Amino acid sequence: MPPEPSPPASAPSVIRTVVVADTPFLVAHPPSAEALIDEEAYAIDERLPYWADLWPSAHVLAAHLAGRDLAGVRVLELGCGIGLPAVCAAHGGARVLATDWYQEALTFTRRNAEANGVEVETLLVDWRRPPAALADAGPFDLIVGADVLYEQRNGVALAPLVASLAEPGCEVVIADPRRPHSGELTDRLVARGWDHATEEVRHGARVDESGPVIRLHHLSPPR
Repeated sequence: MPPEPSPPASAPSVIRTVVVADTPFLVAHPPSAEALIDEEAYAIDERLPYWADLWPSAHVLAAHLAGRDLAGVRVLELGCGIGLPAVCAAHGGARVLATDWYQEALTFTRRNAEANGVEVETLLVDWRRPPAALADAGPFDLIVGADVLYEQRNGVALAPLVASLAEPGCEVVIADPRRPHSGELTDRLVARGWDHATEEVRHGARVDESGPVIRLHHLSPPR
C-alpha cells in the first residue's frame, strides 16, 4: 500500500482507499464540497467546487482506463477533479496531463499521484480560454473526462477545444451520468464528421440523483 497523500496545508482532507480493477488506490479529497463554495467566485462565473467530490462517473472512467493497455499513451484528462482517472491511467503506463479550472483540484491530483507512486502532469485550464500550453502539450492519443457535461456551456466550450486537440487516430472517452446537456458536445462533434458510439455501465459506487448507470461516450475524429 502506498503512503497516505498529504493534503494541501490550507485544505483539510479525507483519505480513503478506492479499489479499481482489484487495485487499491489511496485518494485524498476535501471532506465537504459545500464548505468550499466561494460566493465571490460564483458571482463571477457561477463557479462551484464540483471538483472536490469523487463522482460515480470518475469511478467508471477509472475502471475503463484500468482495463486498457496504456503503456506510452499520451492521455489528457479534462476536468480532473481529485484525479482518480488520471492516476489510474498513469498507473497503467500512460503519460498523463490532468487539467482543471481549480488550482486546488490540481494540488489534490498531484498529491494523489505521488501517494500512489505515479507521475501526473497538471495544467490550469479554462475551457473557454485555454492556455497556449495546452496545445503545446499535445498531440494526445486519448482524451477523457468524467461528468464534465453537467452544464450546457460546458459542451459548447469543449466541442471546439476537443476538436482542436485531437489528431487523426485520437480517441475521446467521456463518462456521463446521462446529463441532459451531453449533446452539446457529442452532437457538435458528430456534425464535424466525428464517429460516436455509446455504452452503458452499471456502477457499484454511491448512487446520486442520476442513478446507477453511467454512459460512456466514445468519439473519434474523421480520418
